[in-house]
Amino acid sequence: MKKNLTIVCHDAGGAEILSSWLKRNNYKARVVAKGPAKEIFKRKLAEVKFFRLDDALNKSDLLLAGTGWETNFEKQAIYKARNLGIKTVAFLDHWVNYRERFEFNGNTTLPDEIWVGDKDAESIANSIFSETPVIFYPNPYFEDLKEEISLTQNSKNETGKLKILYVCEPVAEHALSQHGDKRYWGYTEHDALNFFLKNFNIFNSIDSITIRPHPSENKKKYLWVNNFLNLPIEFSKGNKLIDEIIASDIVVGCESMAMVVGLLAKKNVISAIPPGGRSCQLPHKEIKSLHKLIILKSKNND
Repeated sequence: MKKNLTIVCHDAGGAEILSSWLKRNNYKARVVAKGPAKEIFKRKLAEVKFFRLDDALNKSDLLLAGTGWETNFEKQAIYKARNLGIKTVAFLDHWVNYRERFEFNGNTTLPDEIWVGDKDAESIANSIFSETPVIFYPNPYFEDLKEEISLTQNSKNETGKLKILYVCEPVAEHALSQHGDKRYWGYTEHDALNFFLKNFNIFNSIDSITIRPHPSENKKKYLWVNNFLNLPIEFSKGNKLIDEIIASDIVVGCESMAMVVGLLAKKNVISAIPPGGRSCQLPHKEIKSLHKLIILKSKNND
């Protein structure tokens, strides 16, 4: 690793990985963070100091960036660093839409290296980025989570009923940003959540349903779910993701990284993408489809 390192991040997924990487390596770096990333770095690295991008790059010989969707923040950083002759590395924090994560101003600006945190991501990335070295680097965020999970005992659910955590993500916003159509993938986050709530009877007995908005989403975005008066719905109080996952029996979402965290915690994980939407793009075979579960239950009842 070179001496003068700049880390750039905006989205939550990338921030979790890069902050864990920085903490585990005890490496001094100039951190440039905005959006959800800033709070994550503050939480995990108490003494972190933040820099403006231009100031950080001015004395850097290596850029390590996230690959988020929320803004062009990281893409612009990679573009600027490459123009300055600075080596660039991007750490992929997900398993879908890889090439789109590097499209900026109508062009694709790839880094010098791409890091991936697991073998599934490595296989996908190698099939897409034949012109760029793909380096497997065990996901430091997941390594942190595994250690935390091993030290935590799941609290016993005395009611015998299911506690469900629903993890949201701004599907429509991403589709609109990348393709100019919020329904490009055949559904929105509201469609998926509505589909889940209308089919809650797929589960035998529910104690609670906790709705957890994505870190980039407005906390009032999903208040419409209160119209489901017959369901024990509550909203996340903003606790750590892993704590809410450990306290749950089932994790439901669309194709969020939080669902993979649920798998790490050995929870049942279900994708609520409704009929007409593209299938869940996460490569993890343990994730079940709510739509398929409904069909299966219907057949068994016939």
